[in-house]
Amino acid sequence: MVSTTDSSQLSERSLYLFKALVEHFIEDGTPVGSRTLSKDANLNLSPASIRNVMADLEDIGLLHSPHTSAGRVPTAKGYRLFVDSLLRVNDLKSSEVEKIAREMAPDNDYSSLMHRTSSMLSNITQLAGVVMLPRNTQSRLKHIEFVSLSANRVLVILVVNDREVQNRIINTGKTYTSSELQRVSNYLNEIFAGKDLTTVRASILDELEKMKEEVNQSMESAIEMAQMAFNNDENSSKGDDLLFSGQTNLMDVAELCNVDKLKKLFETFNQKRDILHLLEQAINADGMQIFIGEESGYDVLDNCSVVTSPYEVDGQILGVLGVIGPTRMHYERVIPIVDITAKMLGVALNFKN
Repeated sequence: MVSTTDSSQLSERSLYLFKALVEHFIEDGTPVGSRTLSKDANLNLSPASIRNVMADLEDIGLLHSPHTSAGRVPTAKGYRLFVDSLLRVNDLKSSEVEKIAREMAPDNDYSSLMHRTSSMLSNITQLAGVVMLPRNTQSRLKHIEFVSLSANRVLVILVVNDREVQNRIINTGKTYTSSELQRVSNYLNEIFAGKDLTTVRASILDELEKMKEEVNQSMESAIEMAQMAFNNDENSSKGDDLLFSGQTNLMDVAELCNVDKLKKLFETFNQKRDILHLLEQAINADGMQIFIGEESGYDVLDNCSVVTSPYEVDGQILGVLGVIGPTRMHYERVIPIVDITAKMLGVALNFKN
């Protein structure tokens, strides 16, 4: 998580100037210089004085200067200060609330409701909308077992929920003994039994890296074999535990329109694993969560912000929805859209139960 700055550490003048700079940059998308800010009637400061304040703000990590310009832009740390301490969230227009309410109408069937929610988030924000399906529609891992077949072939047995059994065969790089396979099964069951497969697939790579550090060399290849089993499970799933809409909206964002950046970002959307992992963090947190730039922990999202909110029925959180866009987004508008959509989705799902 990016370190934050307490607004009380800054003077009122510095805070006002910083807020004005962030708002200018969000609106225009170009680095903001002292001359631009000096035109703000409420500042009443000379360009030289403004430059001094901007230099101080840069020194504490709230701003940085792009190589191609003398102007400044907010850092992730700067956006965090802006969102937490300086942002005034706007009330939505009645027409926007009515549009969201229409899309959240309980008379839509379940599949249509979830897809419409994702599409509506995208359409109303002109960013990418994302919806995690309710947890109670997802499969939970009860038990995993590995059985040696012949040569380098291993049968993977997944017991899902209480009764469903899924079998698949993987080809490994070597032959494993029954005791080796049992050790892998025991370790994975200890970590993942009872968790939904979305969580397992999202965190398996991280957990297996930890496991590699804890076991001896002879087990590393067996752990890689376990990783193969879960990757196989991910590839064989329907991929409908996470719904995206409007990813192409991000192609119009200047900071993201670099071909390489877009390619990596779209690959992340397609693979879903990292986004799922991020949403799992949000579902286990309290209320709305905003991941700004590097706060997500994923390099591919360094120029993005993810605004999320859980939706619930009868006080039980079922899933998370949100919006993915550039760090230079209109937070004052996006935040209430995500918030009210989550509340209305919960109402619609409650109506169906």
